[in-house]
Amino acid sequence: MNEDTHSKLMAIKQSFRLFMDGTTSRSMAQKGLGYKINWGVPFHELRKMAMPYAPNYDLAIELWKENIRECKIMATLIMPAERMSIELIDVWTDQPIQQELAEMLAFNLLQHVNFAPTLAYQWMASNRPDRQICAYQLLARLFMKGCEPNDRGLDEYLDQVSIALQHENLGVRHAANVSLQKLAMLNEGYEQRVNELLDGLQTP
Repeated sequence: MNEDTHSKLMAIKQSFRLFMDGTTSRSMAQKGLGYKINWGVPFHELRKMAMPYAPNYDLAIELWKENIRECKIMATLIMPAERMSIELIDVWTDQPIQQELAEMLAFNLLQHVNFAPTLAYQWMASNRPDRQICAYQLLARLFMKGCEPNDRGLDEYLDQVSIALQHENLGVRHAANVSLQKLAMLNEGYEQRVNELLDGLQTP
């Protein structure tokens, strides 16, 4: 790490103390959002704090290495999307990540990378809940942008999402449902396919 990146990292970590929210931090801990350090800084504050540093590849790399909630979220905000690779995202998610972070990763960064559809379909079939959550949140963002799946992709998506809607993990079920809602909003044809799927799941 060069001196400039190190000084910026130290400044960012010190600034979290100014926004420390013990109540929020304890609430997150009780919900299982377990980081080594969690300052409870609201996302809108983190977004403002990240603006002067973005984009910054080297700083994002160092921030992600920290087992601190705020550092990891800021990494997703300042990483330049054009420099994010499939190999790097595999490194970043080598170990399971928190649900909040999986959602932030999709919303802040992965929806902007050129391999977003490929990654979403790959992770949709993962046996890891965090990657499934990220995949469905990512698909929701892509559908909102008007990205339509081809016929084969649609069939694969509907097969996987029907399983995800019955997943034991609430976060997976929620993300899958959000993606379905966004797909249905694309046009009446998709809405009909979504309704057929939901009706089928409700049939005993």
